[in-house]
Amino acid sequence: MEIVAAAIMLAVIEYIGFAMLVGYARGRYGVAAPAVAGHPEFERYFRVQQNTLEMLVPLVPSAWLFGLYVSAGWGALLVGVFVVGRAWYAAAYIRDPQRRGPGFGLSFLPLVILAIGALAGAGRVVLF
Repeated sequence: MEIVAAAIMLAVIEYIGFAMLVGYARGRYGVAAPAVAGHPEFERYFRVQQNTLEMLVPLVPSAWLFGLYVSAGWGALLVGVFVVGRAWYAAAYIRDPQRRGPGFGLSFLPLVILAIGALAGAGRVVLF
């Protein structure tokens, strides 16, 4: 399970990086806190951070339970794919929000697999 923990922490560190980019964008585009709107470019950075936070909420328990009930190695690999997908999503969204689709898909699909796998794995233990 250590490999799953490390992979989850990689996702958390990526999120921290996105939060730092929001701080950078605040300065660059003159959007003072607590405002979360005002300049379209800033809003792109902010949406990347918020969308990633929304994805981390189900990712962490799904990855942990998948690792526990199905496979730690596969769980960590799926979290790694999620991290790559989020990086792709961020780069695309910041350049042109209309091009965020592939990065979103590459991060959403592993999340779905982890969630369904965790449920199936836990269900298997409960039922058998």
